[in-house]
Amino acid sequence: MAQGYVKAADLPQVIPVFPLPGAILLPRGQLPLNIFEPRYLNMIDDAMAGDRVIGMVQSTGGDPAQPSLSPVGCAGRITSFAETSDGRYLITLTGVCRFRLAGEMPGPSPYRQARADFAPFELDLTAPEADAPFERDAFMDALRLYLESRGLDIDWDTAHGAPSEALINSLSMALPFDPAEKQALLEALTLTDRAEALTALLRIDAADLGDGDSPPSMQ
Repeated sequence: MAQGYVKAADLPQVIPVFPLPGAILLPRGQLPLNIFEPRYLNMIDDAMAGDRVIGMVQSTGGDPAQPSLSPVGCAGRITSFAETSDGRYLITLTGVCRFRLAGEMPGPSPYRQARADFAPFELDLTAPEADAPFERDAFMDALRLYLESRGLDIDWDTAHGAPSEALINSLSMALPFDPAEKQALLEALTLTDRAEALTALLRIDAADLGDGDSPPSMQ
């Protein structure tokens, strides 16, 4: 159960949305954010005074001040908050439930708000399977090739011992896939579906680098 939410109807039906390309949030995942734009500082103030829920949605281009939004995002609850001496907010969002955008709300708010349809993803609110079925050995092989192709490494003991959901979702959020690939991982209906999609992306990207491409910058 996520933050006491049992069913889709328990969640707020209108939420502020934070458009950010290349960043996704998944249920029970944790996303640290550095907030500095005045409109989003305002958004955090309002969220902290209310239910602390914010919708993370990838932007898809258009007007930088009002970019188009991907159709599916994930609501997160602010579970950590700190203010810096220069006025920035350092927060952590913990994923609660994905949603489908059901329309934006008009109004004078400096930040965007939208109606969120959580019903298609209500299963996000249930406890995850202890070890969801997926081909873990094949996945770990693909992950090793991907990381080696980029000169990266991880704590393999931790990775091998991690629960399926924590492993798949944390890597889906953290690895530097392009926004369309990130969106596909977000929209995968089940954890098994996401594991299969992630395995395929790892293999494709490793093969592309093996053909002579340079690894992407991590800056």
